[in-house]
Amino acid sequence: TQSTWGGRGEQPHFVSLSLTMSTPILYSYYISSCSFRVRIALNFKKIKYQYRTVDLRSGENYKDDFKKINPLQQVPVLQIDGHTLTNSWSILEYLEETQSGLPLLPKEPEKRALVRSITDAIVSGIQPLQNVIVQKYIAVNFGAEHASPWTQHWIHLGFSKLEILLNNVARDYCVGDELSIADLCLVPQVYNAMKRFDVSIDKYPTIERLYNKLREIPEFIEAHPDNQPDTPK
Repeated sequence: TQSTWGGRGEQPHFVSLSLTMSTPILYSYYISSCSFRVRIALNFKKIKYQYRTVDLRSGENYKDDFKKINPLQQVPVLQIDGHTLTNSWSILEYLEETQSGLPLLPKEPEKRALVRSITDAIVSGIQPLQNVIVQKYIAVNFGAEHASPWTQHWIHLGFSKLEILLNNVARDYCVGDELSIADLCLVPQVYNAMKRFDVSIDKYPTIERLYNKLREIPEFIEAHPDNQPDTPK
C-alpha cells in the first residue's frame, strides 16, 4: 500500500474511530470513479490529504484491516474532522456542508434538486453496474466474454437518458453556469466508460462537450487516474 500527500484543495453512512491526526486521510484507488470524484472535490475545497491506496483488483478491500475501517469494503473512505466517512455521495455532501472553498451546490433549491437528480442518475443508475465486483460476477457465472458487452449496454442506456436531461439544463456546466457536484460525477463516469469499456460518446454531444471542457480544469487534472500515487507506471 502506498501513501503520499495529495490533493489541494444526508449524513455519512458510517462513522467510527476517534482520530487525532489533523491531516485528512483518503483511502482511494486510482481508477475508481467514486474515488476520482472525491479527489476532485478535495481539490476544489483546497484540502491537503494523505493518500492511501486500496487495490481493488487484488482484493485489498476485503482484508480484515480495511474491513475495520469500512465494513462496506469499498472506496473511497475519508477520515476527516475525527470522523470516518464512507460512500462518495455522503463524503461530497459532508465536504460541501463543513468546508470552505468553491461551493459545489447552487444556492437555489430548484437548481440543487437538478444537481442531485443528475448526480443520482450517474452514481445510482450507471456507475454501480460497472463495479469490479459486478464484472467478476458476470465473468464467473456467464463467461468473461459477456462482461464488457453487458456493461456497455447499460452505460449506453444510462448515457442516452442523461444526454436528454443535460440537454435541457446544461450550459457551461451540467446545471447552468455553475460548477457543481454533478460535474464532479460526470467526468469520472465518462472517463471510465471510455477507458475501461471502450464506450464512444460521439452519440451524446452534450455529454461530450461538457466532458471535454471539464477535463481541462486543473482540479480535475490533478485528480485524474493517470496522476495518482498508485497509477501503474
